[in-house]
Amino acid sequence: MSWTVALPEVVLAVGVMAMLMLGVFRGNGATGLVAVLSSVLLLVVLGLSTMGENGIAFGGLFVENSFTGFVKVLILVASAVAIIMAMDFFRREGLERFEYPVLMLTATLGMLLMVSANDFIALYMGIELQSLSLYVLAAFRRDSLRSTEVGLKYFVLGALSSGMLLYGCSLIYGFSAHTGFEAVAEVLTGGETVPLGVAAGIVFVIAGLAFKVSAVPFHMWTPDVYEGAPTPITAFFAVAPKIAAMALFVRVLFGPFGHMVDVWQQVIVFISLASMIIGAFAAVAQTNIKRLMAYSSIGHIGYALVGLAAGTQAGVSGVLIYFAIYLFMNVGTFACILSMRRSGRMVEGIADLAGLSRSHPMMAAAMAAFMFSMAGVPPLAGFWGKLYVFQAAVGAQLYVLAVVGVLTSVVSCFYYIRIVKLMYFDDAAEALDRNIGSEMKAVLAVCSIVILLFILVPGPIAQPATAAAAALFGG
Repeated sequence: MSWTVALPEVVLAVGVMAMLMLGVFRGNGATGLVAVLSSVLLLVVLGLSTMGENGIAFGGLFVENSFTGFVKVLILVASAVAIIMAMDFFRREGLERFEYPVLMLTATLGMLLMVSANDFIALYMGIELQSLSLYVLAAFRRDSLRSTEVGLKYFVLGALSSGMLLYGCSLIYGFSAHTGFEAVAEVLTGGETVPLGVAAGIVFVIAGLAFKVSAVPFHMWTPDVYEGAPTPITAFFAVAPKIAAMALFVRVLFGPFGHMVDVWQQVIVFISLASMIIGAFAAVAQTNIKRLMAYSSIGHIGYALVGLAAGTQAGVSGVLIYFAIYLFMNVGTFACILSMRRSGRMVEGIADLAGLSRSHPMMAAAMAAFMFSMAGVPPLAGFWGKLYVFQAAVGAQLYVLAVVGVLTSVVSCFYYIRIVKLMYFDDAAEALDRNIGSEMKAVLAVCSIVILLFILVPGPIAQPATAAAAALFGG
């Protein structure tokens, strides 16, 4: 197959080098230009991804199909919006450095390679390209003790997860003598029973990937990194890397281990239950909105894993729809958090949202829509995302998983709706700044429209997601 299958990744890689050279030769004064060009580059790559050809390239290491195409669109949209939302923040905070958009591009390139990886070695290279960029981004405020601390913590725990992933890959290679997904599947399908070493390898691979999506019990880094990293970077962490890692989760489990659902299903069921329960109850006590969003993301990963645990095409379709909706809910919420300023300084306390409906009625309405949607209140988009994955679980007779999902959704209503109560019924000691920036208004408007109108026009998300899931199952 032709290398043109990977044309979007090739263009992005060349663009990264060009942005790096531009930044190096023109210095931090070119940060705005590099950011604008980086956003344009991501949109160009997005266009190439939607128009590109499907197939396999580089000797079977790289694959492109409807599934990878759908996920890449979500990743590229999230990355472009994260760069746009960050520029005003970094200008205000005196953190304008050209490395930020360049690192975002390298992380995005790593994610695209992860999604299209068709071999365990290619998988690992994509993960490390993404992870190394994210470690630096977490410590981007290098003169802040808190930021450097969380960057180091993220790096150490990330190295541990990479070790577990590599150990799992080596076990699988040891028993199959192959690293390619199709070759491993072909070798392992022949046996009547699954060798114990292969089962152990699958568990280690799942553990490594669970860290990347911050699923319990590998979630310990999430609240600290969310709180310590600059807020636009937290917004990026909350969306794009999770979508990429979950897509890789799906491709690995339904690729080389697609015929071993009984082996990995019980592990996925456990981490899904644990993530939903820990995410729901640990968020109740939070007073910092970024830490609350961290536990919220852990809970949402648990819901998405419900669809994965089902082990069916309907479950994968539900996971893709869930993450498409999750993207808009999270980007919109972080646009509100980035707009929380008092006398020009960022505030992050949940109590700081008190009385927001009187000083910023439109922003409060948008935030209320995002909170109700995350809680799963119908008819907002978040309700339908949960419904799809719970229906897949019921179809696979995973009734306990569906029931726990509904109950933890009820628990999560407490802290989501508490924010709405603060905004509409409590008085603020001092109102937030009124100027929230035109780019934030645009992001809030788009995200609100998607969340509110999904019930009326689900086709643009649901139909491509269904086609993407069908491609994974050979449909």
